Amino acid sequence: MTTLSVIVPCYNIEAYVSDTVRSLVNNAREDFEFIFVEDCSRDRTSEALTALTAKLPHSTLLRHEQNRGLASARNTGIDRARGRYLTFLDGDDWLAPGHLAGLVEAIERLGVDFVRTDHVEVTGTDRVLKRAPEGRRDEVLDPRTGILPVAESTMVDYPYAWAGIYDTRLLEKGLLRFPDGLRTAEDRPWIWQLHRRAASYAVTPLHGVRYRRGVATSLTQVGDVRQLDFFRAFDQVMSELAHDPEAVRLRPKAIRTYAVVIAHQLRSRRRFERPVERELRRMAREALRAFPAEDLEQALVGLDDARRTILRKVSS
Repeated sequence: MTTLSVIVPCYNIEAYVSDTVRSLVNNAREDFEFIFVEDCSRDRTSEALTALTAKLPHSTLLRHEQNRGLASARNTGIDRARGRYLTFLDGDDWLAPGHLAGLVEAIERLGVDFVRTDHVEVTGTDRVLKRAPEGRRDEVLDPRTGILPVAESTMVDYPYAWAGIYDTRLLEKGLLRFPDGLRTAEDRPWIWQLHRRAASYAVTPLHGVRYRRGVATSLTQVGDVRQLDFFRAFDQVMSELAHDPEAVRLRPKAIRTYAVVIAHQLRSRRRFERPVERELRRMAREALRAFPAEDLEQALVGLDDARRTILRKVSS
């Protein structure tokens, strides 16, 4: 029986993939499987994976014939997975020894639908522990309690799929899969669905994921039209939330998160080419104007002056 399926989407990570696979070798167990999805890279990632995964037991290498993006790559891995539990790892990140065993121990001990963890952010030689924004540790919690309050960082603001482990019974509820085709922010609808619809979760103080920042090929570093997919991602959050029995109570949090991301993109707009920057402004204006003025004002309470100013200016 396969206990855990580890899904690793890979795109243009030739320089990092040896670290990734080596860390998985150091986490391997007979009941773990490793599913790599090579998303039609333009470098030698595919060749590197072919050589490296030969050293990793119970590994499978799948290839997309055209680049489909992170969301679709993860879904391809989910479709192949046979494990009782799922976890994710991006192809340019790596794990501390024993991390995967710790994940399985935590979810089996707590008996919840999913478990979230802390992680270590790596920028060059600097390492910083990033804690999941929930103070209660190793307790069974209602996932909805991880959404509010509006003006504080909560678990829906910590959307990293690789910072956790998930029972595959969630697939029967229509959860765990990502919105196909989204090139960025694919984890936002995903995390909101988990916290609205799953029955139980917990946060445990594991921090074995090493999340590599500043990778030149990462979409977060690239200023092109794919970045604008965050509008589609948050529009999906808003659309699904509209049918929630607690929509009125939860909507200000979704609006605030959407507005904060809009402000972030507008403040870093100089990295975009001019046509993309103009489209960013247009889409931001439409998104903000679609919110009732009262709801938007409530969502912006407590934001710093710089972000409030830029949001009011673009929506006027």
